[in-house]
Amino acid sequence: MTDPMTRPEALERAIRRLNERAWGISLGLLFGLALFLATIILVIKGGPNMGQHLGLLSNYLPGYRVSILGAFIGFIYLFVLGYGLGRIIGTVYNRLVK
Repeated sequence: MTDPMTRPEALERAIRRLNERAWGISLGLLFGLALFLATIILVIKGGPNMGQHLGLLSNYLPGYRVSILGAFIGFIYLFVLGYGLGRIIGTVYNRLVK
């Protein structure tokens, strides 16, 4: 008797599936680190109008500022948003592949 998981169809189906959690974590880290690094670079660079365009994100991310603390707050916000987006992408893809 053959193991059902060694069938080519089951193996192909398992390979085609995406891991929603992995997609969520990877997109969350990508988005969060991008904002974190952009904020830190602007803080280090300094200047009179430090990050005036990036500072507009405070309209959408309450508590975010172009500062060291704001970099951590922005990372958390964008990690959560990226995680949700990654989960949605993985779920939709897996349902379409089914």
